[in-house]
Amino acid sequence: MMNKQLRKAVIAGNWKMNKTPEETSALIAEIAPLAENAGCDVVVCVPYIDLHAALAATAGTNIRVGAQNCHWAGSGAFTGEVSAAMLAGMGVPYVIIGHSERRSLFGDSDGTVAKRTRAALDAGLIVILCVGEYIEQRELGITNEVVRLQTKVALKGVSEEELARVIIAYEPVWAIGTGLTATPGQANEVNHEIRVLVEELYGKTAADKLVVQYGGSMNAANAAELLAQEDIDGGLIGGASLKAADFGVIVKAASV
Repeated sequence: MMNKQLRKAVIAGNWKMNKTPEETSALIAEIAPLAENAGCDVVVCVPYIDLHAALAATAGTNIRVGAQNCHWAGSGAFTGEVSAAMLAGMGVPYVIIGHSERRSLFGDSDGTVAKRTRAALDAGLIVILCVGEYIEQRELGITNEVVRLQTKVALKGVSEEELARVIIAYEPVWAIGTGLTATPGQANEVNHEIRVLVEELYGKTAADKLVVQYGGSMNAANAAELLAQEDIDGGLIGGASLKAADFGVIVKAASV
């Protein structure tokens, strides 16, 4: 079980490309009473077009809002992109950076993830930084090396003070949207390795405070077992975050 004296669990829903603004308001209205007395932080990361609706619907609740990506430039000729300053200007506190779908489908690299992370931190945002290996890399036995490299590149130039605004989400690519889930032991092992790396880079106090989530088909059925692990400090939830009842079960499991 994670040490709640050192850090607070964070359950973040990644809605991906789902929900209109009207549907966003309705789903948050369902989630709000289920998260009302949560013993963890609760975040909903919605499409850009839904951010206004989400901010309005979460006003007066303990739910916070996040975006699913941001560009590394402050402004410029980047058609279709959104800057970190734009998100901060709206009052959006969280942003996901480096999700496996951004890496595999839209060309994000360790280098661009690092630039996006830098921009988000400079704008005052809290970053949910995603790292994780492909199935081929796990089968080769290089999971820890891959995850350490991704983490190290993304944190280059990030100060210890700024690290307090970074959450790392370990999400094995082979478990994203596939229904496959790392075993609690597998997930905890990699999360622990991330914490070991952060201790090497920033020291034990920073590593103890760092929130390391698991993302990869965490759902209502397996959340309690995953969240019982010492180094799993919450979850980045995909499909289950679109069902209020299921998301509520996960929030409850993280509040124990």
